[in-house]
Amino acid sequence: MTDATPSTTTELALPAMQPGADVAATRWLAAGSLLGLIVLSVAWELWLAPLRPGGTLLFLKALPLAFALVGLLKRRMYTYRWVSLLVWLYFTEGVVRAWGDAAPSRWLAMGEIALCVLLFMACAAHVRWRQKAVKAARAAAAASVAA
Repeated sequence: MTDATPSTTTELALPAMQPGADVAATRWLAAGSLLGLIVLSVAWELWLAPLRPGGTLLFLKALPLAFALVGLLKRRMYTYRWVSLLVWLYFTEGVVRAWGDAAPSRWLAMGEIALCVLLFMACAAHVRWRQKAVKAARAAAAASVAA
């Protein structure tokens, strides 16, 4: 027999667990900056300022970022966490190439640095605000069950 009333606290908390506008904004900011980093990495190594004329296989560095984009769009919290660590490798590459490369590559490296910082800030804010929202929803569900 089915009831119209929810039987578990998980079912009670589901409507309250919907992310707020701030969480949604950080999700789109993270996905947008990650997509920008992917496009920059591929275009940089194939057309804009490749290490060798005609491009190199260094454009494959964007492959891990493509896997991360899928996880971010599916709202997987684990992906936000590991992307916030992975992005520092790309940041380091950007700093090294901004310091040592010639003019066209130097400007692209500075763009990479900016996108990496933006991606890290968006992922960190998303994780923090989403955990805060879940904690508030659980407290509200526990209060409604106790009442």
